[in-house]
Amino acid sequence: MTSALDGNRIDVTSTQAAPIWIGNLKVDPPILQAPMAGFTNFPFRQIVRGFGGAGLLATEMVNAKGFVWLDREKAIHPDRLWGVADEPRPLAVQIWDNDPATLAEVGARLAHEYRVSVVDINFGCPVRQVTQRAHSGSYLLRDPDRMGAIIEQVAAACAPTPVTAKIRLGCTRDQINAIDIAQVVEGAGAAALTVHGRTAADMFRGEADWDQISAIKPYLQRIPLIGNGDLDSPEKVVQAFQRYEVDGVMIARACLQRPWLFSQAAAALRGEPIPPEPTLAEQRQLLREHYDLVCQRFGPEKGTVLMRKYACCYAQGRRGARDFRKHVAKVTTPAEFVTVVEQYFPKDFATNESP
Repeated sequence: MTSALDGNRIDVTSTQAAPIWIGNLKVDPPILQAPMAGFTNFPFRQIVRGFGGAGLLATEMVNAKGFVWLDREKAIHPDRLWGVADEPRPLAVQIWDNDPATLAEVGARLAHEYRVSVVDINFGCPVRQVTQRAHSGSYLLRDPDRMGAIIEQVAAACAPTPVTAKIRLGCTRDQINAIDIAQVVEGAGAAALTVHGRTAADMFRGEADWDQISAIKPYLQRIPLIGNGDLDSPEKVVQAFQRYEVDGVMIARACLQRPWLFSQAAAALRGEPIPPEPTLAEQRQLLREHYDLVCQRFGPEKGTVLMRKYACCYAQGRRGARDFRKHVAKVTTPAEFVTVVEQYFPKDFATNESP
């Protein structure tokens, strides 16, 4: 099946995108915001929530071992939990490590102290620091028994808060074992499974394989399957539901450039006119609001440095992005940041410029 554009409306006559249940949590629309380390912080989540359209938001992934150490040695919690205690729900927090007891301890704290909506376990991160150094993330795809033990202990510690898992297709293209892993995940008590359509070795190269994601669905008996990878337009979100056997979708890197993408995708699934892109002035204002929130937390010096990467995301793929990135990468003070945003932020919405 294909989707067809009718003005700014997408044909969804054959689309099935009913709400999904993750344990006792109803996710409607079934469009989830991916946890992304270094990006999906409190200000970013507030911006996404302001536009609407995301059925479930998620934090950056939290190092469980680091959480325990900070709690015991410093009596503080990780910066990645900034805002979590008080922000609106539903909200998922993703954790990572390879020790079942540590993950269960942290999961329990998140579920019962922070009262988060979902505790997600990361079995998909492919970066070397997580895989080779910590034997966590996608490294654990080669050890389904350990994955099962982790999920069992975390699910028991967090109950009744649902526990979910995010995986990749496998470690390499010749070691794709997502179907076997999916059955382990469900059997261990997870309430949902998210699958990124690449292997760990792929990193973010090539295209996500949605056929491989879809092939998992017949092997799951009770939990929803959420597909992830390359969803960068409302049309692609609709097509994911039309073409593949998935219950929900997760949007990742594309929303860093366009946090309003969730609202557009949700409208498309309802068969409604797609909201227009924000004006350049509105995007500048979003960037300024994001910056102000970060500086309130970290101070102007550190906040300015942290905002460089976000500013580059807002400009990505648009005319003038190179020039803007060149200047914003050097700012060190609020005055410099504001000046560069006003002078060099991309002047129109033309795309197709190389990053």
